[in-house]
Parts: sequence; structure tokens; C-alpha cells
Amino acid sequence: AELADYQQRKRKVFEDNLRKNRMVVSHWIKYAQWEESQKEIQRARSIWERALDNEHRNITIWLKYAEMEMKNKQVNHARNLWDRAVTIMPRVNQFWYKYTYMEEMLDNVAGARQVFERWMEWQPEEQAWQTYVNFELRYKEIDRAREIYERFVYVHPDVKNWIKFARFEESHGFVHGARRVFERAVEFFGEDYIDERLFIAFARFEEGQKEHDRARVIYKYALDHLSKDRTQELYKAYTIHEKKYGDRAGIEDVIVSKRKFQYEQEVAANPQNYDAWFDYLRLIEGTVIYL
Repeated sequence: AELADYQQRKRKVFEDNLRKNRMVVSHWIKYAQWEESQKEIQRARSIWERALDNEHRNITIWLKYAEMEMKNKQVNHARNLWDRAVTIMPRVNQFWYKYTYMEEMLDNVAGARQVFERWMEWQPEEQAWQTYVNFELRYKEIDRAREIYERFVYVHPDVKNWIKFARFEESHGFVHGARRVFERAVEFFGEDYIDERLFIAFARFEEGQKEHDRARVIYKYALDHLSKDRTQELYKAYTIHEKKYGDRAGIEDVIVSKRKFQYEQEVAANPQNYDAWFDYLRLIEGTVIYL
């Protein structure tokens, strides 16, 4: 009787607070969590539902509500709740992360994969795709992970993502696959949008395979097709490669190319810099004589 009296008084206080201001989210949360502490799960659920009726786009309410269901091992209720949440607000990644995590913790791998697929239809942020890849790799599903990467690099066509894709292939022993990804990336970006990072990564990959002639060809191709102001790191990488694996002529060739680039920059910045012009001429003359 005392417990029932205490509960009745507490509920009256909570209800009075809600009548005063239904828009204060903390009132709903405290009320529902108090009912949960009294082992009144059905009552707590009813309060959460009222809170959602009052403000159905409040992320905190959805998260706290689902947390209660999972904590009390109400799996079907939690699943239904996540399903409603991602349907109403599919751009809230937090819902998807928690939904997939719950299914995986329940060893429902197929169910988690279905949720991931629904999520990817919304073309989310890069980290979401990486999370999906990591999920498949935990279950040794290399082919599935590759298929995710195939879609990922077109949804987020950044150079770094193509490089990640190639490194994924390389790390799993697919050397030809990695090379093909790099080649496709070069084709994809074309000359207008190409980035020196891609060529450096491609050349270093070939260097790692001890394909030094291939690496050299990549460096030279890049220097021929990239504008001079976008090749600073490329020259550095090429110079390091030649010092490690090239002969004297190769090293000198890189150094001459680099100096030409520096002189071109100097005379472009200041056409009256005659010292730079003369140094540039002497370099060209020396190169011609050497040839």
C-alpha cells in the first residue's frame, strides 16, 4: 500500500510537470526512466510513445527509448523501434550505427547486412561505408567487401578512397586487382581532375612489388600530364625512388627536371629575375651537351 501510494504521488508530480510544459524533453525522460526503475516497463513504454507523439523528431528520445528496450532484452520491441527511427529520419547515422550493432551482437549477421544495405541506399558519409566494409571483413567476406568498395568509390569519388580500395586489394593478396583499381582510378579522374597523391600511391605500390620500371613509367607519366604547380610531392617521391633503385643517369634526369621546374616557377613569379633566367639557360645548355 505504501509503495502504491508513493508511486501515485510521483506520477502526479511527473504529470503536473508535463502539463506545465510538454516541450521539455528532460521531463519525459525522467518520467519514463523512473517507471523503468519501478520495473513498470509497459508504463515506461507508454510514456516514451507519448513523448514521441509530442516530438517525433527528437533524436534523444528515440535513443533513450531504444536503450531501455535493449537493456531489458526486449529485442523485437527494440528492432521495431530502430526500424521506425530510420524510416522517419534516415539521415541520422547514429540510428543506423546502433541498429546494425544490435543485430550483430545478436549474431543476426544476415539481418545486420540487410540494415547496412538499406543504409547505403541513402549514400551516407564515408565512415558508414567503411563500417560496412569492416563488418564484412570480420566474417571473412572478402568478395562482399570488394563489392561495397566498388559502390563506395563512385558515391564518394575522392582520390583517398580509390587508394583505400587498392590497398584493400593489396592487403588481401590481390596484386593484379590492386593494380587494376589504380589504373581505373587514373581513367576515372582523367587529366582534368587527377591528383599527384594517386600517382605517388600507385608508384609506391609498384615499388613494393619490386616493379621499379613500372614505378618509373608512372612517375614520368604523371610529370608529363600534371601541371607543374601540382607536382611538388611527386618530384620528391620520384627523386627518392631513383636514389634507391635508379642508376646515375636516372638520378640526374630527375634532378634536372626538378631544377627546371624551380626555375620556371621563379621566372613566372618574377620575369625581371635575370639571374634565374641565366641559371635556367645554363641548365638547358648543360642538358643539351650531356645528351
